[in-house]
Amino acid sequence: MNIGLIGSGGREHALCQKIFESKFSKKIICFPGNAGTSQIAKNIKIDILDFKEILKQIKFHNIELVIIGPEEPLVKGLVDFLRKNKVKVFGPSKYASKLEGSKAFMKNFCKLNKIPTANYQVCQDKKQVKSFIKKNNLPLVVKADGLAAGKGVTICSTENQILKISEEIFKGKFKSSKKVVLEEFITGEEASYFVIVDKKNFKFFGTAQDHKRVREKDKGKNTGGMGAYSPAPVVNKKLEKKILNKIVKPTLSYLKKIKNPYTGFLYVGLMIKKNEPYLIEFNVRMGDPECQVILPRLKTDFVKIIKNTINNKLKNTKIEWNKKKCMTIVMCSKGYPGKYLKNRLIKNLDKLKLKKIDFLFHAGTKSNNNKIYSNGGRVLNFTSIGDNFLTIRKRILKLMKKLSWKSGFYRKDIGWKIIKKNENN
Repeated sequence: MNIGLIGSGGREHALCQKIFESKFSKKIICFPGNAGTSQIAKNIKIDILDFKEILKQIKFHNIELVIIGPEEPLVKGLVDFLRKNKVKVFGPSKYASKLEGSKAFMKNFCKLNKIPTANYQVCQDKKQVKSFIKKNNLPLVVKADGLAAGKGVTICSTENQILKISEEIFKGKFKSSKKVVLEEFITGEEASYFVIVDKKNFKFFGTAQDHKRVREKDKGKNTGGMGAYSPAPVVNKKLEKKILNKIVKPTLSYLKKIKNPYTGFLYVGLMIKKNEPYLIEFNVRMGDPECQVILPRLKTDFVKIIKNTINNKLKNTKIEWNKKKCMTIVMCSKGYPGKYLKNRLIKNLDKLKLKKIDFLFHAGTKSNNNKIYSNGGRVLNFTSIGDNFLTIRKRILKLMKKLSWKSGFYRKDIGWKIIKKNENN
């Protein structure tokens, strides 16, 4: 079958690779894709928020199934639009996507369904911000209500910092919303838990741990993600039971009850404190870079899983996983997550000797006259599979060093906490 894939990041290249490996896949069309996807699919330059143009291209290329990678088209209602036009599409509806599209909606949803999460307040002015500061201990977490490409969350340790960042959001720093969500700061261990959902059932779809901070030892500004590993050992059977009973099941059953059933990937962003899960955020799609460490471990035909989900036949679908571990390290453009270098030539990619256990997922790249250039803040994802995280990391760093891209930088300590823990046991 002809399959359409929306998006252009590392997540989409990882999805594209799995679609390419499927026995159901005939032709893949990426909207707009990147230099990596162009090697296994046809890229079409398009604005992914121009729904009418997307529909036109779907019809022109006889696309029978559409998979949506990023959050923005989901939050803006692409799934509803395509379904209305009789296109088979994988992803949540516009209403269900509010779980990610609005932090205020998500926090109120948690309150309504007694889902464990940090104490919070939705603020629309300085007065409300000051009132929350008075009642809570510092540090506090300041969040932009709407989508902010992974850059809308700041942990603030002073009152002045909270007021300054809140003010920036009120003034429209992020176009998606002028509301602020203030939260108490919960310490613990982060983990991401994924499920795939049809209208009747859901199935486990991996765990991972992301590294959001730009600098080593988790210092510096928040980013879209500097690297990840899978599985996340913190999620044991006992904890998984709590995640399902306290967070996943109440969420899905409430949406079903109000006749807005969830479908697609649901990413549960967690903080684990004293073996109790607290919901930090919902994402209504696969994470990036979590997707790049979960999909290489998937043994079952990916398109078969997606087809069965769309047809509400997930219950009888067996999803099998490789027992090995996987890690990815993100190569970024110098300056990211601030103002970064653009359009820089990336040489030596063809000189990298990748084994079967290695994957190089493109993110912010484009090709021009058979040469590859940077085209974003996060540029390449070096990914590998192995028996232990330390060995995998050494292997990835060796490959990154070999590339020797002068316009890029990366964290050399991805997985540092888990590696340190394993060394001490």
